[in-house]
Parts: sequence; C-alpha cells; structure tokens
Amino acid sequence: MSLGALRPSPLVEQATVRLREQITSGEWAVGTRLPGETTLAKSLGVGRSTVREALRALAGAGLVQARQGSGVFVIATKPKEDWSTRLRQAAIADVYEVRMLVEVEAVQLAALRRTDDDVAALHGALARRREAAHAGNAEFVEADIALHGAMVAAAHNPVLTGLFSEFVPVLQQRLLDLLEMLNLRSDDPNHGDEGHAELVNAVVRGDAEAAGRALRNELEQTLALLHSL
Repeated sequence: MSLGALRPSPLVEQATVRLREQITSGEWAVGTRLPGETTLAKSLGVGRSTVREALRALAGAGLVQARQGSGVFVIATKPKEDWSTRLRQAAIADVYEVRMLVEVEAVQLAALRRTDDDVAALHGALARRREAAHAGNAEFVEADIALHGAMVAAAHNPVLTGLFSEFVPVLQQRLLDLLEMLNLRSDDPNHGDEGHAELVNAVVRGDAEAAGRALRNELEQTLALLHSL
C-alpha cells in the first residue's frame, strides 16, 4: 500500500490520517516498527517536522508509542475513545450517577466559597429558569443547566467546572428527550422549581450539608425516573 504524496493543505492532519489508515487497515500490525521519520517524510512528500507532529497525534490516540533508541511502534489498531465520545455513548443513568458525584461535591464547596457575585449569579439564573417555564422544553432545559452551571462555578474549582462542562452537551439532549418522553411539564411548566429554590437558598446561606442534600434529592428523583423507563 503506497502512502502517496499529500496535497498542500493542513499537512499535519493529512499526514495523521494517512498514517492512521496504515495502522487501522492492518498494513502496520501491532508490534510493527514504523519507518523512520526521514522515510515517512519522503513517502508523504512533507517535512520531518510534519511527520513528527503526526506521530505525536497518533501517540495521543493510543495507536503508537516511541521507545527510546528503538523507534516508534504500533501498540493498537483502534484509537482509544476520548472522554466526550464515551459520554455520548453512555447510558444516561450512568451519566447521572457520575453527575451526582461531581455536582453534589461542587454545590457543597459552593456553599462554603460563594462570593457576592456568585450569589447574584445564582439568583439571576434561578429567575431565568422561572422565566423559561413559559417557553418550550429546549429553552427550559438550557436555563436549568445554566443554573446548575452557576452553582458549580461558585465552587471556584476549575477541575470541577471542566468536568461539568463535559457533561453539558449530553445532559442537554438527554434531559430534553426525558421531558418530551414523559411530558413532565404538562401539569407543572416550572418542573422542579421548589427543589432548585431550596438548593440556591442553601448555597447562598452557606449551608453545605443542606445544599448537598437538596441536590442529591433532585438528582435521585430524575435517576429513579430513568430507571423506570
């Protein structure tokens, strides 16, 4: 299988794709030592720096590994899935269980660390959630997640904030599906308002235990619905 010279465009991306194809197609099996950078550069019609960057990308995908003094070897024929991909493919109940672990801890920290700006943001987010009760499901879900995001932000832990942001795309779609499937807002357009108000109030007054309990109760109710489907 000839590699073939590349067109002048994002060369690193093209080189990465071409080399990945060699591996995933079985041309280079697990344990194979890749040709040297000079050989690969000549085959692809690019510079050695482009090849080096492409090999770094393949290493990041878990396909190859550089061994000191020996070269670069194929260690897998399928790229490892990133966190976002795993979340998209996971069962929503599993996502919710992990969300509970992350977010309950976050709101407890938020109750201890919230600033005046955080308090204002929480009140504003709760008000917007209430306003969204008069809108469609998509707007309501967006406002709901924004309120939870404001609580996580009040914990002032960038790792927790980053973890929550990874959940957002999956949560947004799955919550929308859940609302529409069970028609949860037919009798109460502002579904869950009491629990969210209790949560905001607990964070604002600095009661970490009450904040954790309020959020856990809310998420457990949703999780029970998911398990009942």
